[in-house]
Amino acid sequence: MTPKAVVTVEIGGREISISTGMLAKQASGAVTVTQGETVVFVAATMSHKTRNDIDFFPLTVDYEERKYAVGQIPGGFIKRGGRPTDEAVVKGRLIDRAVRPLFPKGMRNDVQVIALPLSVEYSSPPQILAMIGASAALHISNIPWHGPVAATQIGYIEGELIINPTAEQNAISELELVVASRPDHVMMLEADANQLPEELILRAIDLAHAENQKVIATIEEMRAQIGLPKSEVPLFLVGADLKQAVKEFAGATLADAIQNPDKASREAGLFQLKDEIVAEMNAKPEGGDAAPYAGREVELNMAVDEAIKETVRRLILEEGKRPDGRGSYDIRDIQAAVSILPRPHGSGLFQRGQTQVLTTCTLGALEQAQIIDALTEESSKRYMHFYNFPPYSVGEARPLRGPGRREVGHGMLAERALARVIPDKEDFPYSILLYSEVMESNGSTSMASSCASTLALMDTGVPIKAPVAGIATGLVLESENKYSLLVDIQGMEDACGDMDFKVAGSEYGITAIQLDIKILGLPRNVIEDTLNHAREARLHILRKMLEAIPETRPEISPRAPRIFVMDINPDKIGEVIGPGGKTIKKITADTGAQVQIEQTGKVYIAAPDGEAGERARLMIEALVKEVSVGDVYLGKVTRLMSFGAFVELLPGKEGMVPVGELSGKRVKRPEELVKVGDEVRVRVKEIDNLGRVNLTARGLEQTLESLQSTGGGEEDNIIDAMDRVGGGGGGGGYRDRGDRGGDRRRQGPPPHRGGSRPPRENSGTRENSGTTETREGEDDLPKPQFRPKR
Repeated sequence: MTPKAVVTVEIGGREISISTGMLAKQASGAVTVTQGETVVFVAATMSHKTRNDIDFFPLTVDYEERKYAVGQIPGGFIKRGGRPTDEAVVKGRLIDRAVRPLFPKGMRNDVQVIALPLSVEYSSPPQILAMIGASAALHISNIPWHGPVAATQIGYIEGELIINPTAEQNAISELELVVASRPDHVMMLEADANQLPEELILRAIDLAHAENQKVIATIEEMRAQIGLPKSEVPLFLVGADLKQAVKEFAGATLADAIQNPDKASREAGLFQLKDEIVAEMNAKPEGGDAAPYAGREVELNMAVDEAIKETVRRLILEEGKRPDGRGSYDIRDIQAAVSILPRPHGSGLFQRGQTQVLTTCTLGALEQAQIIDALTEESSKRYMHFYNFPPYSVGEARPLRGPGRREVGHGMLAERALARVIPDKEDFPYSILLYSEVMESNGSTSMASSCASTLALMDTGVPIKAPVAGIATGLVLESENKYSLLVDIQGMEDACGDMDFKVAGSEYGITAIQLDIKILGLPRNVIEDTLNHAREARLHILRKMLEAIPETRPEISPRAPRIFVMDINPDKIGEVIGPGGKTIKKITADTGAQVQIEQTGKVYIAAPDGEAGERARLMIEALVKEVSVGDVYLGKVTRLMSFGAFVELLPGKEGMVPVGELSGKRVKRPEELVKVGDEVRVRVKEIDNLGRVNLTARGLEQTLESLQSTGGGEEDNIIDAMDRVGGGGGGGGYRDRGDRGGDRRRQGPPPHRGGSRPPRENSGTRENSGTTETREGEDDLPKPQFRPKR
């Protein structure tokens, strides 16, 4: 029977409980972590079979999301769900990066960690609980592992650091920092920040590390109660005798082959040299019965790989020689260019040494934002960045598949690097999509993507708050006091070194951090040293980038859609949408513009050009225009009654002209003066307490020409309901996002499109039943101004 145990700890003023023994008893280790109404289950399992056919540790970490955790049925046609979301992939990678370095070197047993949120309360995000659960499940299991670790998230609100902020606090926090650590050192960092200084980031790391010690002690308490003895598993390690033999046989030759600045020729040379070393060392001697390392061929290959790694580290640490000849803090040659593609809205090319990334930027309507379908409140993301790593970037040929976890993680990191400098939608009401295509890779393509993204955004005309650049720093560590930082890390240094520390930011501060290590923790002084050197490198790269494009372009691409913004009365939203969306669909069909309306009454119109957007705006203004006493309209007669004529003033808005108000003369029936379809100029006389609009046509005999020539005061109030609608009413002002992506311009309505109308001739004559008759004294009487039905 599996023993049961429950331990609790208070972090950030809220209790976290870890329990085991109720669920998944056949897993190597399984726990349930609870905070409030958020419950996360984590299981860790190890296979009994050791894999002899691989040269890496087969660890898999999955973060699985189920919509039942928030009491919802998944949207869309497929209810079962498909591949994990990008957010779920990133959360799984966080756990992986925190626990992977603590497994024994040379382990070849499959290990799988699965985190499954079972119940999620929006105010208690499950991510940190999943990381704690993974550590607890591994630590109490029989899986060999040098844990535990713990994780804490730090926010920053109004000058105060917040421990494990709620979802509501995260929404307004200037920092989202996740720190995983052991009792002595930090194991993993992940952050996005609002251009915060290095000193503040260090304070937040220290606070999280201190809080982690409480969780670590709690996990140790659980292991003391019910922990299983750790299993003994085979470890694939190179024998000391073989390592020494390779070192003596080819030490000097390896050092010469390593020191080559060109990645392709260096790798080709090392590959060929490795084959030669293995063949020569394992050659059967003359007169001998067997090769000296018969049966140890795999181990011999591993020995040569380790000899290469140790040679790289020795050259860096003892002689200060990097593989390409640079010093520890030297940055490779940087080149930047913009507008290299004619059709995309913007493009940027960034090259650092043999790392090259091409990024394109596309603008779209706000309704094209990505819907986030995760275990959070429904949200959308208007700034998106996708990263592609094709095989040709490293000189390989392999089938193209969908994006893997690495591509998703790198794309999300570069996205976070710039998310905080993207203008608010009120200032720039566009969705923004970036694609980064890696053309060459030799170290830190994710940071190159952040640089290329900045170039593409500035080339597009997106008014970012500050340009952003990124740099990755490596490490060769012998002790806390003897180490070498490797600014602008390249591929071989990443493979042979101890960390990959990525930092992105502007001249004002940090916007994103990602730390991966291969050792049992990173000392604090190394973290501080890395942040300081990363800042110097970041500023150097920014200067180079700004040589290509000193500032954001003043205008967006002419191929980008034009966005109009206007405000309407929220009570009028239904009238714009219409029954079943009929009205808004008609606006789109007639103009080609896409219309998005928020509950606050904010309306966003995305049009292929300014003319289409203006037409859509006028149509919406006509729908929400409020009829006011004294306004003059050119309306259309819709129906006739014995007591008067009904005139459509605006789409869907009618008023009634009594028979006695149609003209100064006495008539018995309205048919004597007008018929259905005629256009009549009328004035709003009154609006009664029931909202009924009473109209009059008296006194409106003047034509538009006479009004213009005499300066009549009614000109600004005359409204052609069929063609355009004047200002006032519920329409409010609007902003055109066409010529300048970031400008905010208030404009009044455009001049009347149709101009003035000629005076009617033959005013004393009217047609009736095919005959023409002139009544005595009729020329002296005022007539309603109307046009026959077209």
